[in-house]
Amino acid sequence: MNDLHESWIALKLGGVMILPLSLLAVLALAIMLEKAVLYWRYAHLSGELQNLVETYGFDWHELEQKLIALNNRNYFYRFFSVILSNRERPAWWTESRAADEAQVIETGLSRRLWVLETIVTAAPLLGLMGTIGGMMHAFQLIGGAGLVNPTGVTGGVAQALIATAVGLLIALISLFGFNYFSRLQAQTMDEMERLGTRMIDHIRLDQHEQGAAGERP
Repeated sequence: MNDLHESWIALKLGGVMILPLSLLAVLALAIMLEKAVLYWRYAHLSGELQNLVETYGFDWHELEQKLIALNNRNYFYRFFSVILSNRERPAWWTESRAADEAQVIETGLSRRLWVLETIVTAAPLLGLMGTIGGMMHAFQLIGGAGLVNPTGVTGGVAQALIATAVGLLIALISLFGFNYFSRLQAQTMDEMERLGTRMIDHIRLDQHEQGAAGERP
């Protein structure tokens, strides 16, 4: 409890810039929490369904049955459903519709990541502004006659250091979050593209076999 109290006192010494820095910290944590829930609930694909699609010669009806178990807001459900609903059309048409849906999904996954990227840059700059304000306050306490208020000067330096430290800490956490979720987004889209290619190949194979059967006397 004493540690929390001392931390609160230290933050108060950081000056007026602690307030916007605190808002940035809350915003960054909220975005990272939202992204974590999003990937956990809506970007998860079971190993069973993944293995089924990777067999190439899977049964379309079986795939439809397994998709029913997914949440209809799941990104893989949306992507696979577009391919399934267009699989009777020419392969180029189905591939185009799948690419459009993948682009929409990628936009959804990247939503608000730019805010984290902005916080990575903005937090240290706000901390620097707090540093400048604290140092100016410390220098103002040094009179023209060379008289110094040691307590006031120390407080100004403390304000400068705390603001800088808080800004850098927020920037580091936001940077790690931004890089992690950017990589997770890339991995999700790569997996979706790979499985989508398997399904399109299956459609092309089906259409080829139907065409060959139609040419037989």
